[in-house]
Amino acid sequence: QPQLVESGGGLVQPGGSLRLSCVASGFTLDYYAIGWFRLAPGKEPEGVSCISSGVDTTYYADSVKGRFTISRGNAENTVYLQMNSLKPEDTAVYYCATDPEVLYGSDCRELLLKLHDRVDDWGKGTPVTVSS
Repeated sequence: QPQLVESGGGLVQPGGSLRLSCVASGFTLDYYAIGWFRLAPGKEPEGVSCISSGVDTTYYADSVKGRFTISRGNAENTVYLQMNSLKPEDTAVYYCATDPEVLYGSDCRELLLKLHDRVDDWGKGTPVTVSS
C-alpha cells in the first residue's frame, strides 16, 4: 500500500530549526510532486511548500518564504522540509501529500490547490510546537 509518513516534528524555541521528513513507501517518490501542508487549531489549512517532479522547481507560501527549504533525498525516497527561524505562528501539525493525477513535470502549485483542504488525503502528520 503506497503511503507517506512524516517525522521530525517537536518542540523548539522561537528562532530555532527543525527538519521534517516525508518518507515514501510502496512507490518512488521522485516521480511525484510533493506538498507540505499544515493545520493549526482554529486556522484554515495552509499549503506551505511544494516541489515539482522532474524539474524539482519549488514553491513557498509567503508566510514561510526565506525560512523554509524543501528538497528531495532521492536515495532515501524522502522529501525534506528544513525549517529555520521558526516563529510561534509556525506551530501546527505538518503533513505531506501527493496526488498521482498531478502530471509529471507540472507546476507543483497545482498539487497545493487541489489538496489544500483535503485533510483526509494528507499523511498522519508530525506536530511542531514553537514556544519558549
